[in-house]
Amino acid sequence: MPRAGFGLFGALLLLNLVLAALPIAFVVTSSVVLGKVPGAVEGGLDSTAWHELVPVFAAAAGFFVLQQVLAPAQLSLGELLARRIDGTVVDDVMRASMRSTGVGPMEDQAVLADLRYAARELEHGLQMWGPGSACAGTLALIARYGQLVGFAVIIGVVYSWWAAVALAVTVLWFRNVQRGGLRRYADARYRLMGRQNKVEYVRNLAVQSPAGKEIRVFGLATWMDGQLRAAYHDWFTPLWAARRRVYLWPGVWSTGFSLLACGAIFATIGATAIDALTLTEFVLIMQAALGAIRLSVFYPEADLETSIGTETYRAVRRFSDHIDRYAVLEPAGSGDAVPEPVSEIHFDDVSFRYPGQERPVLDGLDLRIPVGRCTAIVGLNGAGKTTLVKLLARLYEPDHGAVRLDGIDVRSFELARWRARLAVIFQDYLRYEFSAADNVAFGAVGSVDDREGVREAVAAMGLTEKLESLPRGLDTPLATHVSGGGELSGGQWQRLALARALFALRHGASVVVLDEPTASLDVRAEAQFFDQFAALTQGATTLLISHRFSTVRHADKIVVLHDGRVAEEGSHDELLARDGRYAQLFRLQADRFADNSDSDRDEVLL
Repeated sequence: MPRAGFGLFGALLLLNLVLAALPIAFVVTSSVVLGKVPGAVEGGLDSTAWHELVPVFAAAAGFFVLQQVLAPAQLSLGELLARRIDGTVVDDVMRASMRSTGVGPMEDQAVLADLRYAARELEHGLQMWGPGSACAGTLALIARYGQLVGFAVIIGVVYSWWAAVALAVTVLWFRNVQRGGLRRYADARYRLMGRQNKVEYVRNLAVQSPAGKEIRVFGLATWMDGQLRAAYHDWFTPLWAARRRVYLWPGVWSTGFSLLACGAIFATIGATAIDALTLTEFVLIMQAALGAIRLSVFYPEADLETSIGTETYRAVRRFSDHIDRYAVLEPAGSGDAVPEPVSEIHFDDVSFRYPGQERPVLDGLDLRIPVGRCTAIVGLNGAGKTTLVKLLARLYEPDHGAVRLDGIDVRSFELARWRARLAVIFQDYLRYEFSAADNVAFGAVGSVDDREGVREAVAAMGLTEKLESLPRGLDTPLATHVSGGGELSGGQWQRLALARALFALRHGASVVVLDEPTASLDVRAEAQFFDQFAALTQGATTLLISHRFSTVRHADKIVVLHDGRVAEEGSHDELLARDGRYAQLFRLQADRFADNSDSDRDEVLL
């Protein structure tokens, strides 16, 4: 709560204390008014009873009006407090997401489950049920429970402390059913989050534009309608059951108990009212009892907000704690500049397995990547090619062994300086909805003002004409939903991502890593691209990752990974002459083109 500022917090706390006192003051003064009415009517306008009635009536009216005036203020200040707190919690989520310099937490399903829950509820919470609303709702409970205490004190002082305690226990019993049910209901929603995710995926798929073409071409509308209905039922059926379990019978029993308790209290009051109570006392007790009973109901300003908002904040804390349990990738050395590579990058006896998996992806890998030359890494899916890139970029750390640059463990370098030496383009590279120039310049974000460098990288990838034809040239946002935006084809996006790597090379990167960035191209187009890109990066240390053997034949060195180890290495001709695993897999892939013409086969394979 202090995140909202002590001034706002103090003002809202004071306001809720006042709102706790005003109904009690109104009940007391209005009861006095009703007790004085018979005497004032009998005595007339000039009587002492009438003159005593008027100021009490004015006080009661003032308390009532003030309560009506302050209630909207409570709502407004509570909303302001909620927005301030929700803003800081959103910042918490963003900071936690960025705190780990590796990607391990963001690939852990337990971490992502809490992140999805927190993000979704925060998004909705900005309207009603976020952690900030839970804080405002908690303060609003002060007004409600303050009134309960006041009403109980009135009954205890005027009539009987046993009756006061019995009434308070009855109200709190019923409130416990309400609050406990909401907490258990929030827990049930969290446990069923996976089913809710499916509902949201199918619903979003049906209403967003990317799927529109296939839904219509393949006639999927009716099928998706059925899937959405089934997903909703799969989610809601156990949720309905949970709601019945936490509300139905507990509600029946608590209602029965409350009716009996209230009936006994009112019967006792009624039986003793004529002999023991004045009119003022009788009205005061009845108003206090009815006011207390009204406090046993659902509180729209607090109950859902505190139950769901608190669970949302717990998810945020769990997510943050998950992140903190991962090793923080910090430099072990002095943070000096990373030296220019001279000889080799060496994966020295490197072993690694992903969290939660028993089988290692890399198992005692011994791989040397010569500096200034092009090395291709090939292998079947699951051989460890992409994992190798993640370890090189220190997105993960090896479980055993080390990645060394000219004999120095890269963990001794400052992380940001080491990564500045790398220009990595992954297969799932990002398509930023920023300008075309930014999409290139993000390769060296500290040099985004180098327009000439951006133009040279764009020209090297053959994109100048296309980008200049966009509405605002290089400054065109690459998103059609943005005013004045444009779009590129899949192949053009790939070339733009590769221009990003060239821009990084221009600004200090010395190792280029391409992790199957052209996997969607056919073999011939990919082979032509690699030849072109190899010429553009000549003299740099280049690492090409591919599962296609024929497209990397011109690399200086080809390494075949199998079961997390180097199975073979050498040039294309050397590996074919060895007639080992590389040659076997190369011929196996070549047979896929047996139906092509001889000229096509020669063009692809030679």
